[in-house]
Amino acid sequence: MGWCHYLVVLCFLVFLPVGKPDLASEKAALLAFKAAVGRYIPWNQSSSNPCTWPGIECDNNTTVTTIRLPGYFLSGEIPIGIFGNLTHLRTLSLRLNSLSGQLPLDLAACTDLRNLYLQGNKFSSEIPKFLFGLYNLVRLNLANNNFSGEISPEFNNLTRLGTLYMEYNQLTGSIPDLPKLLSLDQFNVSYNQLNGSIPSSLRGKSAEAFLGNSLCGGPLLACAGDASQPPSSGNGGGSGKKKLSGGAIAGIVIGSVVGFLLILLLLFFLCRKKSDRRTSDMAPAKQGGEVEIAGEKGDNGSLSSRAIPVAGATAATAAALAASKGDVNGSGNNKKLVFFGNAPRIFDLEDLLRASAEVLGKGTFGTAYKAVLEMGTVAAVKRLKDVTIPEREFREKIEIVGSMDHESLVPLRAYYFSKDEKLLVYDYMPMGSLSALLHGNRGAGRTPLNWETRSGIALGAARGIEYLHGRGPNISHGNIKSSNILLTKSYDARVSDFGLASLVGPTSTPNRVAGYRAPEVTDARKVSQKADVYSFGVLLLELLTGKPPTHALMNEDGVDLPRWVQSVVREEWTSEVFDLELLRYQNVEEEMVQLLQLATDCCAQYPDKRPSMTEVTKRIEELRRTSVGQEPDLVDEELDDEGSS
Repeated sequence: MGWCHYLVVLCFLVFLPVGKPDLASEKAALLAFKAAVGRYIPWNQSSSNPCTWPGIECDNNTTVTTIRLPGYFLSGEIPIGIFGNLTHLRTLSLRLNSLSGQLPLDLAACTDLRNLYLQGNKFSSEIPKFLFGLYNLVRLNLANNNFSGEISPEFNNLTRLGTLYMEYNQLTGSIPDLPKLLSLDQFNVSYNQLNGSIPSSLRGKSAEAFLGNSLCGGPLLACAGDASQPPSSGNGGGSGKKKLSGGAIAGIVIGSVVGFLLILLLLFFLCRKKSDRRTSDMAPAKQGGEVEIAGEKGDNGSLSSRAIPVAGATAATAAALAASKGDVNGSGNNKKLVFFGNAPRIFDLEDLLRASAEVLGKGTFGTAYKAVLEMGTVAAVKRLKDVTIPEREFREKIEIVGSMDHESLVPLRAYYFSKDEKLLVYDYMPMGSLSALLHGNRGAGRTPLNWETRSGIALGAARGIEYLHGRGPNISHGNIKSSNILLTKSYDARVSDFGLASLVGPTSTPNRVAGYRAPEVTDARKVSQKADVYSFGVLLLELLTGKPPTHALMNEDGVDLPRWVQSVVREEWTSEVFDLELLRYQNVEEEMVQLLQLATDCCAQYPDKRPSMTEVTKRIEELRRTSVGQEPDLVDEELDDEGSS
């Protein structure tokens, strides 16, 4: 009787259908995940259907197949007991967070998993063996973590694997041969602690995949005594080295002598040119390239411009054009700089002519130069272009610009006006523009821009624009963009180019503020204060996303930056929009979201829906009050984006 009882129970257990997680149990698992490591995940617990949650995708609204939570400020260790109820997962993306500890063992139950993106966290211990049982894996990214131990040859079990990234970990030992990974197109183990010879199955990969280790062979230098490397001699026999013939040595010597003579001749020629330039009272310059400088007088007595390839231009690249023309308008003031207010008059136009200079760049309203005067003073000189208004109107408008006095503005110190040349002299800002700081040198060696620096720049720029708007209801900047936000040595923001939009002619204005222009603006010379607010909102989005708005094609549909941000926030929540450099800071996420909301408010479609610059400044001051001065909690460095699933 006892045996019959056990047999019945056994048959019942064998033939009973295996229980599969339903949507309710999957919802409970997701909420447990949120409670453990993701307090900022915006999932609505009252919703009965988790398939509608941000970052979650389902198969026919019946089972969860995708979890994408990149950069959602996840932190801590994932407990065991969650993924055992999410066994139909095909894609799991937890990249760019601050998750730590070991991978949960019950992830082994997700045997349908094809894409696993864990890069940019703090996972540690050895690479878990249960991963080698996930036979359907196509993409596996474990980069930028703290995984240690050796790379197991059991990776050969994952025969469908096309992507395997393990760079920037603490892996040791040698790289195993992986001959069974025939589909492996993307592979990287750089910057670990690996040693030995690169196996033959991986020698076709690029050298960048193995850098930062003690490896040899394949795309790197040959290993000592490696007979598999082809001999360097074509007919040599024993040593593999080929001695140079006497004729070859003679050719090398003759070529070297000829090259040396050519260098001497070139130096002599350059010295002659330099001497000739000095005789014409023009000092040598620092900036190389082909620049437009003062030309000879034409038949009509005016100066013509010519492009001359020189080692640089004189500080008077702009000023000499005006000064050398003499009294064009019959006015004795044409050779004088007009200074504003109490600006120190420590130099004049002749000092500018004798100064050295370099081209800083060609901007919206003309070319800017850095002028270093003989007494050591440094100034920025802007040579305006396309100014067609009469002298009296120019002087009236530029006097208003010169009267602007605020610590967040680049002060205009002096100007020069003649019929053909208009020059503006500003204080020189040593750290360049926000545009260069944000978008320049995004490669190795770049110092990431932290939250305190970015929010401080936003506040300084807001205060400068608020001051301009406070000067009168009809006064606006008209050309707000990141290249017009200049920086001091301490990264304080200074607004430049204010008040210049009204000076230019209509032919050069239509595309001047592309990417920043408010939708209601039809004439770039006539920009309202609300249009300035829109441009400032785009500037804030640029600070937060790291994306320049001039790259209008954010995707195939050509959506501009504000609409792209709104679409991502609506569909995948806010963390997807932030610059990777900002995602390293885990304790200011609420302030980042607040600033993002302010930016979208500024970019409202209708002008009356946008806040004033006074309100904008107050909101930035408030959010900085709660965040600046805190010690940042960093996540790992910037990584490659995940591949397509």
